[in-house]
Amino acid sequence: INDSEGHPSSSHQTLKGTSKWATSLENLLEDPEGVKRFRSSLQQNINKSENIATANNSLSKYVLLQMQEKAKEIYMTFLSSKASSQVNVEGQSRLNETILETPHPLMFQKLQDQIFNLMKYDSYSRFLKSDIFLNHKKSEEQEENSPEAQTAAKRASRIYNT
Repeated sequence: INDSEGHPSSSHQTLKGTSKWATSLENLLEDPEGVKRFRSSLQQNINKSENIATANNSLSKYVLLQMQEKAKEIYMTFLSSKASSQVNVEGQSRLNETILETPHPLMFQKLQDQIFNLMKYDSYSRFLKSDIFLNHKKSEEQEENSPEAQTAAKRASRIYNT
């Protein structure tokens, strides 16, 4: 399907890069470059709490002994009162090291969900306004509007329409 100028209709083009990232946090997290830029933005804002979500995802892949070690690592890094990158989540004050005695793959799921929601409704919206995102978007737009890109698009359009 083409528009009036013979170009593919925008409703059938797939979003990519910053355009896709801007549609949802889930789309952003599916793109390795988006994750890299988002993480960089979070680090600039000194907001390390989102890292627990990544750490917890790998927890379910460990056998019991390894799970205990990984659970302790997550607890000591993010949840302990002495944690190096302590997160502030609801119910954290009730957590103590006794939870590490009987670990299970979903032991941090509630906390992970809280952090994901914080990312989705706070960090993600800040990321979309950040210099990192806006500069990357601008460079993408400049690439798309460059004479080389337009020439390539016209060639592709001619090939596609014949």
